[in-house]
Amino acid sequence: MVWVKFAICLAVILVAGTKLSKYGDAIAEKTGLGRIWVGVVLLAAITSLPELATGISSVALVGKPDLTLGDLFGSNLINLVVIAIIDVFYTRGPVLHYLGTGIVLAAILSTLLIAVAATSIYVAQNVASLGIFGYIGLYSPILLCLYLLVQCMLIRFQRTQQGQPPISGPVTAVYESISLRRVSTFFVIAAMATIGAGTWLGLIGDELSEVTGLNASFIGTLFLAICTSAPEIVVSISALRLGALDMAVGNVIGSNLFNMGVTIFVDDLFYTTGPILSYAATDHIGTALFAILMSCVVIIGLIFRPRFWPRIWVGVDAMALIFLYVGAIVVLYVLGKH
Repeated sequence: MVWVKFAICLAVILVAGTKLSKYGDAIAEKTGLGRIWVGVVLLAAITSLPELATGISSVALVGKPDLTLGDLFGSNLINLVVIAIIDVFYTRGPVLHYLGTGIVLAAILSTLLIAVAATSIYVAQNVASLGIFGYIGLYSPILLCLYLLVQCMLIRFQRTQQGQPPISGPVTAVYESISLRRVSTFFVIAAMATIGAGTWLGLIGDELSEVTGLNASFIGTLFLAICTSAPEIVVSISALRLGALDMAVGNVIGSNLFNMGVTIFVDDLFYTTGPILSYAATDHIGTALFAILMSCVVIIGLIFRPRFWPRIWVGVDAMALIFLYVGAIVVLYVLGKH
């Protein structure tokens, strides 16, 4: 029955998350916001709601921080694999070669936040808990402040790019027949459904950990991450079909920013036992290192654009992302059996 519940929960998050992304994109279109900012900030926050809801339920109701941290770092891996999926559907060549400097900036800052989170786990486990009044970790407000600083930098960059044509070409307006009021109403309904399913998912993750005999960090990294990352996959492919490459890739990179900067902070607030990273398994450091390696592959693909780039089915950079993700899962599975 636990697998049946898992499948039902996955379906709910997929449908609700897809609607949430669609109406969030419609709101962004009607307000005239830039596509890069929409992908990295607005859509990323929207599609990251399942991770946020799962994290709150995992620490507040289940009391297992490894579930939420595994979900967050695992989602970072899957989000980067989504770029490889986009590359498969994009027939003009390696998709990273057609993106501008705004995505490069977001990718670098995302890698920075993942590195800070991984370092905080190591310090909290081996040096000091970094607790403030024994309740919340010092790293949590630091990560949140870094996230807000990133948003300010992206907004400033967006303003400097005003008036310049997007590299991926104009995106066709598809929400002209829907009023802003109606879009907002459906947006709230989809958000509530996503949060409810995410809360239920945290309870299911605990059951999966007991049924399979694997530790919570592996369950969070694999099963919960795949489930809660479904909205990112759907909205990115949808953006690709609209011709908005910057929004498609910006969505997944922005989700990684949100996971590290906002969700860890919120989870730490709800975890009343103490600073959340002090009670985390060190397995998450390995997951974070793989996410950093994959982020570096993305950054290289964005900056290094040689004339000849071998491509059989997907680009070399996309194959590297898939290879690193499979390697991460194998390593975590081996660790999860001990």
